[in-house]
Amino acid sequence: MSEATKVSFRYRQVSQLADFSELFEMLFPGNHNQQHVAACIFFELKWTNGLVPNMAHFETKYNTSRRTLQRTRAKLSRLGLIEHVSYLNSRYGGQHGWKLSTCFENALKQLAQRCAGFRDTNTISKKKDLMLVEFTSARRDIGKEQNKEKDRGDDL
Repeated sequence: MSEATKVSFRYRQVSQLADFSELFEMLFPGNHNQQHVAACIFFELKWTNGLVPNMAHFETKYNTSRRTLQRTRAKLSRLGLIEHVSYLNSRYGGQHGWKLSTCFENALKQLAQRCAGFRDTNTISKKKDLMLVEFTSARRDIGKEQNKEKDRGDDL
């Protein structure tokens, strides 16, 4: 099972974002260490020509722990803000390292398009939507039954 990635996303906050530090406050709510490290990673990747082969020197340069650096890097990677390029990638001529990615912004664009499509009443029938509501109800009921079985199993 994948680890949940907590993000504090409020639609009104998005229009008020002024810089990348505020973006990282949204992506790492309540964790100032990870906000700082994310800003450092973003800064370094943005202003470096080419790829950053290793982020280990960020620990001493920005006075942070290895664990915080690795956790932050992993979350930025899962979100699609940064990506690792393998030395096998022919586009980079054998180089390897980290770079900024466009996956996050592309995923948000796709999400916006899908939400607009879900609202459109011309493309989907009412019967199909009702069937989807019934599926979600069945999924909820199965989840409740599984939780009850787990509770009974703990008592034994």
